[in-house]
Parts: sequence; C-alpha cells; structure tokens
Amino acid sequence: MSLRGPRLEFAVGAFLLLALASLLVLAFASTNRNFSLGGNSYPLTARFTNLGQLRLQAPVKIGGVTVGRVADIQLDPVRFESIVTLDIEHKFADLPADTSAGIYTSGLLGENYIGLSPGGDPEVLKAGDEIAFTQPAVDLLQMAGKYLFSGGGNNAGGNPAPAPDDAPPAPEATP
Repeated sequence: MSLRGPRLEFAVGAFLLLALASLLVLAFASTNRNFSLGGNSYPLTARFTNLGQLRLQAPVKIGGVTVGRVADIQLDPVRFESIVTLDIEHKFADLPADTSAGIYTSGLLGENYIGLSPGGDPEVLKAGDEIAFTQPAVDLLQMAGKYLFSGGGNNAGGNPAPAPDDAPPAPEATP
C-alpha cells in the first residue's frame, strides 16, 4: 500500500477548503459587508422624502471618502417619511451639528450612497442624534420626463409667451 493516496486526498481536500473560503470572502465582500463585529461605530438618523434606490449597507461618504454604512431603513407611520439609520465610524465622531445629508448616485447608473456635508457649528452630533438638513434622491427618469414633456401648448411654435394680465404695458416705440 502506498502513502501517495492519502497525501493526494489531503491535498485535494485542502485545496477545496481554500477555494470555498475564497468564494465565501468574495461573496461577503461583494455585498458591501465589512468584517468588523461592530462596536467601532455610532448611529445617526436622517429623514428623507425619497430614497431612490438606496439600499442597506450603502456607503456614507464625506468628500468621496467612506465614513460609514446605512444600517437600517424604516418608514415613519405618522409622517410617511423614510428614517435612515447610519453607522458612522468612531474616528469621525466630531461631525458638526449642522451637517447635511443627501442621497446621490455614483455615476449615471451607479449605486446610491449618502453624502454628508459637514457645516461649521461648534456643537457636534452625538450617537442617536438626527441630521436635520436632508436632500432626497433625484429621480433621473422623472426629471427627464419633465424636461421632455414640459413644453406648453401656447409656446410650442417658438412664439413668445403672452404677458400676464397684471403685467405693466410694454413701452411704445418712438420714431
């Protein structure tokens, strides 16, 4: 009996375990999850009227640098606004109280993310505080539709729009 058989089986098994672990890491990383167990971030909330395609674990950025993730999205049953919980890394704990948040898109068809714009307030946001100044997501299809189909019936031929009834009369030309 040769020892070549068990060694070969062990090598194939180790290779398969390594391949499975690599696939698991790749799948985990592609879903925007990080490997930390928590504890190194603090929550902030923000209210938005339109989230667009914002998803859980979407990045939170300041100046293009990721400083956190979207942790939770809920609907306020009274005001019917979306309440987004952000997990911000502790090393960015000194965000001014007048920081604003907006929902933006990476490129034309990229993922949505929350962009924070710090203000100049000496007070800082504490864990659990709400960001007061927010800007909802822009729906590009709705905006394009308004642009394409917003031409009025009176102004379709390139004629100037009629003056409103309460406008002062135009001055007469003098020869």
